[in-house]
Amino acid sequence: MSRSAHPAGPRHADVLPEGHYSAPPTDLNVLDPKVWSRTVGRDEHGVATVGGIKVTDLAEEFGTPAYFLDEDDFRARCRAWAEAFGPDADVFYAGKAFLSRAVVRWLEEEGLNLDVCSGGELTTALSAGMPAERIAFHGNNKSEEEIEKAVSAGVGRIVLDSFQEIVRVAHVAQSLGKRQRVQIRVTVGVEAHTHEFIATAHEDQKFGIALAGGQAAEAVRRALELDGLELVGIHSHIGSQIFDMAGFEVSARRVVQLLTEVRDEHGVELPEIDLGGGLGIAYTSEDDPREPHEIAKALNEIVTRECEAAGLRTPRISVEPGRAIVGPTAFTLYRVGTIKPLDGLRTYVSVDGGMSDNIRTALYDAEYSVSLVSRTSDAEPMLSRVVGKHCESGDIVVRDAFLPSDLAPGDLLAVPATGAYCRSMASNYNHALRPPVVAVRDGEARVIVRRETEEDLLRLDVG
Repeated sequence: MSRSAHPAGPRHADVLPEGHYSAPPTDLNVLDPKVWSRTVGRDEHGVATVGGIKVTDLAEEFGTPAYFLDEDDFRARCRAWAEAFGPDADVFYAGKAFLSRAVVRWLEEEGLNLDVCSGGELTTALSAGMPAERIAFHGNNKSEEEIEKAVSAGVGRIVLDSFQEIVRVAHVAQSLGKRQRVQIRVTVGVEAHTHEFIATAHEDQKFGIALAGGQAAEAVRRALELDGLELVGIHSHIGSQIFDMAGFEVSARRVVQLLTEVRDEHGVELPEIDLGGGLGIAYTSEDDPREPHEIAKALNEIVTRECEAAGLRTPRISVEPGRAIVGPTAFTLYRVGTIKPLDGLRTYVSVDGGMSDNIRTALYDAEYSVSLVSRTSDAEPMLSRVVGKHCESGDIVVRDAFLPSDLAPGDLLAVPATGAYCRSMASNYNHALRPPVVAVRDGEARVIVRRETEEDLLRLDVG
């Protein structure tokens, strides 16, 4: 393909417009292993590969945009979390990050449990063979039909999110002649260092029952009184994309204090404590996530220390990594279309996807990396904004990045760390077709979620 010359945007300028970027990297051809899955590299011609397959071949076979998921990396991360916490703890993969029947089968094979938060996620899990007792059912507004489906299936736990839900789950369980294992989700008043919309443990939000004012203690009283419920523990989740363990320490201390109050009032030591998920991953080279063994060591030490101080037996710990497992395992592959330099500002690079396949930049002001992957380039870097093809000025994939100044239509760009919350939050805005998810392993690629077709769109349009 010819590289048509076009006016370049800002390069190594002395003054650049304000933005989220840092200085240009010394080599635009380097694929930082911190943000790419473990089998990603470049071949002798500079074409990026994953699982031994060139991205140019993947684009030709599966089209763009598309999500490519490194199955070896996914499985290795599952094993790392399971090994870090060991047999005396539970790891629940948070299905909301990304769920498909193939993923459920991988989780089951690698020994992880699964957290779901809707009837659809539960149906997917059961249809793929995940044992019901290894499923936890979450959500702040579970319908009676969803609760009945969960209880009938025999899910291992339901996380109660409100006073009304305590009664609702108890009623369904009793009507089915069952006693349902439950945890109570509490909000502990810890606001993690994260975006406002994904901080989920300060009091002014929709999730959980507040510790403040004795509400959580009252929820425990009510749950213990109902025959249809077996209260087994307390659940807490303090946010998402968290790197600092200090919030978990405060959260654990407050949850253990509640466990102490439960023991003192009811003579019951609840056997479980779930500290949720929310551990961050590297979206850019500047992010510095913790490894699973570091997280496990820190959380175990925190809970053990607090329980010993309170004179409690240490409960069984569970955690819910979703993004931390699937996020780094996938990248989105795009083809470059229009390139539009804005003199003195930046160059807008339009790709064939956008906010319909990755809403996180628009929704959370999320930051991503991006690389030219169909070839290498020695051209100078230009400050770029990678945007989609939708009718919104906020349709931004990567807000600020440096790309080679010889970038041309037809080139392939890849955005790493898109395994979590991209396909699961994808939409049909502008009647876009949601991209496929393709699993790659040992030189083979297979579709695990197919690309939507126009026939799919029309099938739902019954007017």
